[in-house]
Amino acid sequence: MKTMIAAMGLSLALTTAALATPVEEKTVMNGDAQVGYSVRGNGPLVVVIASTGRSAGELGPLADRLAERGYRVALPEPRGIGQSTGKLSDVSFHDFGDDFAAVIRQEGGEAIVAGHAYGQWIAKTIASDHPEMVRGVALIAGGAKTWPPELSDAITMINDPASTDEQRMAGLMLAFFTDEETARPWLDGWNQEVTQSQRAARKVTERDSYWAGGTAPILDLQAGSDPFRPASSRQEVRDELGADRVTVAVIEGASHALPAAKPVETADAIADWAETLPKK
Repeated sequence: MKTMIAAMGLSLALTTAALATPVEEKTVMNGDAQVGYSVRGNGPLVVVIASTGRSAGELGPLADRLAERGYRVALPEPRGIGQSTGKLSDVSFHDFGDDFAAVIRQEGGEAIVAGHAYGQWIAKTIASDHPEMVRGVALIAGGAKTWPPELSDAITMINDPASTDEQRMAGLMLAFFTDEETARPWLDGWNQEVTQSQRAARKVTERDSYWAGGTAPILDLQAGSDPFRPASSRQEVRDELGADRVTVAVIEGASHALPAAKPVETADAIADWAETLPKK
């Protein structure tokens, strides 16, 4: 009996491994910068950009679900993480956007671009600078036009290697998560140098050069308990950029780290919206 149970367990493990979505690791050059990225699935391309100071690798569950829904998903790393290298100073959103546009070009030349939090600004930059490449832009837990400074201070503290786990958890609960169990993996994985580079790039990038995201359709996907995006700002993007362009959706039970807390729901919201987009 024990032998039979062991054999059944091995068979299940092998079946699960066989069903796992194969992941390819690739690189592409943007001038002197190298962009490392993973790609999985088959179908229309979706490029997902991570938030401040974080690796795109943690978006794997989201990417797996999008692959199940019939999409090819690329997760490019920002400069300074993984195989992505390049200048971290004297750069702007346009440099970062060009990095990820090189991924789109290598993977077929057209994509839906989704950006989490900080990544929403880079997604909009790509759509502004390379409109021919972008079918649509998904803003995942994008912040409102303004938010309380203590939220930015929490990100600074979490990135500080001198901060304790208790301090980091307090910051995560303030700014990113609704429960400690889901937040725990985010105690690690922060890159202070990358965060500083990304913040500096924001300061030198002219807002009007990227804010509208070109003319691409937009999904404004919000988390119901996101302190960066209170309920009073639900229609902010739609009111500014137009109801004909912007679809608003809200996922309850999550905070600013929406794709980490609700990867399946986030992926399904993106896929459902993507199915409504016109073909180019």
